Amino acid sequence: MQITLPDGTKKQFDAPVTARRVAESIGAGLAKAAVGARINGELADLDRPIAADAELAIVTRPRKGTPPNEQDPDALYLLRHSCAHVMAEVICRLWPDTLLAYGPPLETGFYYDLKLDEPISSDDFEKIEAEMAKIIKEDRPFTRYELPVDQGMTKLQEENNKYKIDNARRAVEGGADKLSWYVTGEYELTPGAIVPVPEQWEDLCMGPHVPRTGTIGAFKVMSVASSHWHGDITQDRFQRIYGTAFYDKKDLDAYLALLDQARQRDHRVIGQKLGLFTIDEKVGQGLVLWKPRGAMVRNLLEDYLKQKLLDEGYEIVYTPHIGKVDLYKTSGHYPYYSDSQFPPIQMRGSEEQYLLKPMNCPHHCRIFSSDPHSYRDLPVRMAEFGTVYRFEQSGELTGLTRVRGFTQDDAHIFCTPDQVKDEFRACIGLVHFVFESLGFKDVSVYLSLRDPGGDKYVGDPANWDRAEKELREVLDEMDLNYVTEIGEAAFYGPKVDFKVKDVIGRQWQLGTVQLDYNLPERFDLTYIGPDNQPHRPVMIHRAPFGSLERFMGILIEHFAGAFPLWLSPVQVQVLPISEKFTDYAEQVAGKLKAAGLRVEIDASDERVNNKIRLAQKQKMPYMLVVGGRDAEAGAVSVRAREADRGDIGAMPVEQFIEQALREIETRGREQVGT
Repeated sequence: MQITLPDGTKKQFDAPVTARRVAESIGAGLAKAAVGARINGELADLDRPIAADAELAIVTRPRKGTPPNEQDPDALYLLRHSCAHVMAEVICRLWPDTLLAYGPPLETGFYYDLKLDEPISSDDFEKIEAEMAKIIKEDRPFTRYELPVDQGMTKLQEENNKYKIDNARRAVEGGADKLSWYVTGEYELTPGAIVPVPEQWEDLCMGPHVPRTGTIGAFKVMSVASSHWHGDITQDRFQRIYGTAFYDKKDLDAYLALLDQARQRDHRVIGQKLGLFTIDEKVGQGLVLWKPRGAMVRNLLEDYLKQKLLDEGYEIVYTPHIGKVDLYKTSGHYPYYSDSQFPPIQMRGSEEQYLLKPMNCPHHCRIFSSDPHSYRDLPVRMAEFGTVYRFEQSGELTGLTRVRGFTQDDAHIFCTPDQVKDEFRACIGLVHFVFESLGFKDVSVYLSLRDPGGDKYVGDPANWDRAEKELREVLDEMDLNYVTEIGEAAFYGPKVDFKVKDVIGRQWQLGTVQLDYNLPERFDLTYIGPDNQPHRPVMIHRAPFGSLERFMGILIEHFAGAFPLWLSPVQVQVLPISEKFTDYAEQVAGKLKAAGLRVEIDASDERVNNKIRLAQKQKMPYMLVVGGRDAEAGAVSVRAREADRGDIGAMPVEQFIEQALREIETRGREQVGT
């Protein structure tokens, strides 16, 4: 039997072998660091038997000092899946009436959904963690055993946990020919046993896991929330207990510090304090009401991008918030996205059904088809800040970053096949321009392709092959580093997605550019070519911001509400030191407004130091303190909100205006007082 390693090395074995044995044959250091394996690309336990030729990669714990975002995600997956089992065992021990449902690992930790009439609260976390620490100290092995489906279902029926029975049925429907359990401890299955009863705790689970509980270096129970079976609010309600785990305590401490920073930057809290937006239950969950200051920031973003689009030859269009269901059947969005759409609206006295718009592209296709086009007219670039609607589950709604109504900075380019690469290149350039303007410097590029064996994709495979080839060529020609993701393409075409890191290192999915040979086919779009015959255009979808709501939420957290001067809803606050200088404050404010700056005056009876503190809490970029000397000299005393800049000093009003406008023009590269 031949095992092929990632570097191409081949090792021969005379009988079935485990990844652990292969690691031992390579070296003691590798065997000690090993926590799992990838067998033919599938993540597995170290002791999973390999009975045929296979490609094998050993998954190891990270080296000391490796930042979590650079650690093997499979190693963290194994660790967190295992820690979820340890937490579940403790909860079952402390609350014997618990019925476990489902406990998956996550990108940042894990959770377990459970049914228990007695509420678990944060007050219980300390005792849960204490018992988990005991199990980890015992360094028990995670031992897998399997049963044939009929025997496994008999076992589950006797245990009388309907959630585990449902999980098992779904696994069987997905093709599983056996059911597997993991025991936290030593265990051997008695031959012929239908209902094994080990002394140690066990859980129905597909795995895989780390070798032993002692592998879990550091962990924490984080929070408790409510959830529902299969995410359906009409189904049984659960308690969802969240936790996280790392191989090293330093990594856990760093993660907790990051969470603390994130809490301080929470856009929902900052948005409330700064009066940017609100979400009102009487209006509806996931539907955002923009207050004047938040609307100002949003409008500034829209105007900024809109001017750039006009400069690059885009034309602005508007489309309705609603359309006939047949329109979205033609495009393929209905029923492909039916689970996340609002229900169709049945018109009284008619068979017609309408749908709240889930996407803008079908409407843009109809605009294109409303006029004849020659190849000389192409490319046609349509742009719209179009609001669309998705019925996200209530448990998934999160402030601005997950909503039910959101506005996309959408554009669709209709071009000839020969124009595709140039247009796609320009779209990628536009996305980078937007990110750079807003201070996002760490940008990752992902090329999403179809899974050739998948069934969610529409259109001619030859068009898919061509589209994917062109996208690769554009990225290579632009010398961009990118990650290829198989199976992540849109149902109608491949795409390039952009993920950015904010100032505290969190990664966010933002802009996207998608290449589409299929919608023009589905809508029978044509243009007249140089041969005087009809030809099919190619369609490019692009959205640098993605969703304005989500982008705003990320921006608020990135800047902690302290927007750069050009984007701040109020750029300057004038602070008279007493009532008798209010008239001069109004004169100063008038000059600033005449120059195009957004200004407020704090004419309250507060002491000037209190006015400064209040202005800083409101994230005002500049505070202009005015008193007798300032009035006599036609000057202002300038303060910046940043602690390291603080008191900039006195300067003539005209000088401040000149420097402020320069800061706006240069997007902060030049600042007042520098």
